Amino acid sequence: MSETAEHRVKRLRMRSMRRGIKEMDLILTAFADAELADLDIGEIDLYDRLLSENDHDLYQWVSGQVQTPAPYGPLITRIAARAQGIVKP
Repeated sequence: MSETAEHRVKRLRMRSMRRGIKEMDLILTAFADAELADLDIGEIDLYDRLLSENDHDLYQWVSGQVQTPAPYGPLITRIAARAQGIVKP
């Protein structure tokens, strides 16, 4: 049985909340709460893949410490816009 869109959004939201480091919990939860329900299927697929990345790498991409890999660039930009006040440059 395939996963419904509603169930997938709930699963991704939960994965956004339960990360390895607290900063990424806060950053990804803020993004998920604000934008996850409005993403199209391609963006949802990309976000699902992004959640499999290492939290320390994600934090460096969001904070601009390291260049974001090409497929994630626009998504990380959107996430970083929601992370103001959480990310330390």
